Amino acid sequence: MVTENWPVYGEITGPVVMIGFGSIGRGTLPLIERHFKFDKSRMTVIDPRDTDRKLLDERGIAFVQDAVTEKNYKKLLTPLLTNGGGQGFCVNLSVDTGSVDLMRLCRKLGVLYIDTVVEPWLGFYFDAKADNASRTNYALREALIKEKHDKPGGATAVSTCGANPGMVSWFVKQALVNLATDLGLEFSEPAQEDREGWAKLMKKAGVKGIHIAERDTQRTKKPKPLNVFWNTWSVEGFISEGLQPAELGWGTHEKWMPKNAMKHKHGSKAAIYLEQPGANTRVRSWCPTPGPQYGFLVTHNEAISIADFFTVRGKKGKVHYRPTCHYAYHPCNDAVLSLHEMFGAAGKAQPVHHVLDENELVDGVDELGVLLYGHDKNAYWYGSQLSLAEARKLAPYQNATGMQVTSAVLSGMVWALENPEAGIVEADEMDYRRCLAVQSPYLGPVKGYYTDWTPLDNRPGLFPEDLDRDDPWQFRNILVR
Repeated sequence: MVTENWPVYGEITGPVVMIGFGSIGRGTLPLIERHFKFDKSRMTVIDPRDTDRKLLDERGIAFVQDAVTEKNYKKLLTPLLTNGGGQGFCVNLSVDTGSVDLMRLCRKLGVLYIDTVVEPWLGFYFDAKADNASRTNYALREALIKEKHDKPGGATAVSTCGANPGMVSWFVKQALVNLATDLGLEFSEPAQEDREGWAKLMKKAGVKGIHIAERDTQRTKKPKPLNVFWNTWSVEGFISEGLQPAELGWGTHEKWMPKNAMKHKHGSKAAIYLEQPGANTRVRSWCPTPGPQYGFLVTHNEAISIADFFTVRGKKGKVHYRPTCHYAYHPCNDAVLSLHEMFGAAGKAQPVHHVLDENELVDGVDELGVLLYGHDKNAYWYGSQLSLAEARKLAPYQNATGMQVTSAVLSGMVWALENPEAGIVEADEMDYRRCLAVQSPYLGPVKGYYTDWTPLDNRPGLFPEDLDRDDPWQFRNILVR
C-alpha cells in the first residue's frame, strides 16, 4: 500500500517521546510517521538497549540509551517533553516504568500520554516480600483509579490501550450491539460515557460472561531451541503478567468459587484472584478457527475494567449485575513450549528472551476477540483474524500480534489528540466507534461468529468430574482442574 493513501489524523505540536523500543515500539514508529504531522527533530526514543538504533539514526530521530527509573524519570523526561513549545506526547511502550507516576508528570506538564498497561516500577512483579493481593493488576488499577478521582480532568492520559487491554474493550461494545440487535431487543445505543446504560444493555441481553478469547497460530521457520523463551510479543511482559496471580472479573451468576480464590477488601471489588500463577492456570474457551481450546487465564487489566464498567448497581451501591470476564489465551506454540520449560524449572525464566519478528515467522494468524456467552444465542465471538501475511503488507517491523497492539496505540493517540482535555481514561470509556474506525484497516478480517459450544462439550468422559450441568457457563465448568 502507498503511504500517500493513508489519512493524516492530526498534528502533534510539541515533542514526541517514546519510552521503549522493543517489538511494539518498532512497530508503532512507522504508524506515527504515517498518520501524524510532527517535528521529527523533536522526537526522542528512550531504551536501555540500542539493538535497533539504526532505524532511528536513518530517520534522524534522537536516541537516549537509558532506563527510565523511579529516581531519574522527572529529570530525564521533563526537558524532552517541553522542548520547543507546543503540546507534547509521551508514548510509553516499555516495561518496569511506573505508569501512574509518568502520567502524573505528563499531565502536570500539559503533555498527552498513552500506555498499553498499568506498569509498575522495576521490582514489583517479583517482590517476594509482597503478598499476592498487592501484586495483582487489581491493585495496580486501583492506584490508577485513585489518581483519576483525585485529579479529574486536565490533559488526556490514555491508560492500557493496546490490543488487550484496549482494543478488546471496543470489541465488547460492538459485539454487544450486534448481539442485542440479533436478539431483537428494543434498545437505543448508550452514549460513550453512559456506563449505567451500557451495563443495563448487557444485562438485558442476558450475557453471563466474557472471554478475551485468543489463538495465535503463527509458526517459525526453525524449531525452538532449549533454554530460550520465544514469543510473538514482549517476553518480559508475558513472563511478568504470567507469574502474577490469575485474575478475573467475577460475575453475579457464579454459584461456585475455587478454594484458592481470594476477594479484594477495597475498591470496586469487581474481581477476584487465585493463589496460583495465571500462565499456569488453564480454562476452556472457543475461537472460530480451532473451535474448542484450552487457554491460559493470564491476568489482564481488561478482565477487571470490563467487569467493572458493565456493573449494574442499585441503592447504596449494591451490585445487581456483573459479567464474569477473563483472558483465555492460547499463545503461539513456541510460547506454550517456553512456558512449560519455565514452570518445569521451578518458574525460573530462561536466560535468553527473544521476540519472533516477521522474518522468522513463516505463516499463521492471531485470532483475537471477545466471546460473549450465556445469552439466548449461547455464545458470540467477535474480533480480529489478522494473518502474518496481511501484517507484512500493511506496515513494517511487526508480526500479526504486534500489529493488533500498535494499531490500538495509534487509535488511542488519535482519540487523545481529538479529546485533549479528557483527563485519565481507560479504553472502556472511549468512543469505540471512532477508535475501531481508525484501527480496522490494520486488523484483517473483523467478524462475528455464533457457536453452540459450551464448556460441558468436548470432554473425554472417562473420569468423574465435579460439574454444574444446570448452567454450562459456570466458571466451575470453565476452569481446568
